[in-house]
Amino acid sequence: MIIEQFINEKILQTTAYVKAVIERTLHYTELDRFVNDTMEEWTLIKVTDETPGSAKERVFWHVIHLFSLHGSQSLINDLYFQSEIKTCIDFFEGVGSYPIDCIGWRPLA
Repeated sequence: MIIEQFINEKILQTTAYVKAVIERTLHYTELDRFVNDTMEEWTLIKVTDETPGSAKERVFWHVIHLFSLHGSQSLINDLYFQSEIKTCIDFFEGVGSYPIDCIGWRPLA
């Protein structure tokens, strides 16, 4: 699987998971599990360049790192965090602009 294809699939899945957690139709632990699984899958792709190939990929890694740092429960308990993630989701969906302070780098194995 090529990197761009991986990122595009994961962006769609991330968007669905985040919306479901915010709407409380999915428990936040499922989003945590998804983030962990995504990181495991990423290690199967041999990547040597940490620079994202697109703005969407940069925002994707920013989101993944935020969830790794804060945990998905923050999406429910922290309105500022929820707003930051929603800004990223809006960008993914083409209805928002590039998030301010977005720092997303590819993790290297």
